[in-house]
Amino acid sequence: MGDYTVKRVDEMEAIYGGIVRRARADLGVSAFGMQVMDLPPGWDGYPNHDHVNDFFDENDLRQEEVYVALGGSATLRVGGETHELEPGVLVRVGAGQRRQLLPGPEGFRMIAIGGRPGEAYAPPAWTELGGPLPTG
Repeated sequence: MGDYTVKRVDEMEAIYGGIVRRARADLGVSAFGMQVMDLPPGWDGYPNHDHVNDFFDENDLRQEEVYVALGGSATLRVGGETHELEPGVLVRVGAGQRRQLLPGPEGFRMIAIGGRPGEAYAPPAWTELGGPLPTG
């Protein structure tokens, strides 16, 4: 048997009513964090945050992230600017940079990939299958 996993997004464990899919754990990824996020149209629940202080879990600290837009659209507020995200657009955000996503009228689906520069990846408890929900 080969070392690979194939899964549809809708087969992955969901939290927050399907807004977050635990893609990293479902695929067995151990080298970096990865979740699929489905933000509903016009949703304002995505926090304006950074990863310098305790966000969800101590393993989220100092984490830089890459967002890969898969469907729909969103406005990213970052660094005092706004950027429109849609399929084909990728963004990297450093740990200390505050960021907020505001999904467009059709919602927004993205992959969020994260890790700490120069450090081995340690998965936050909330990203594990069946893990506790974040408390941040």
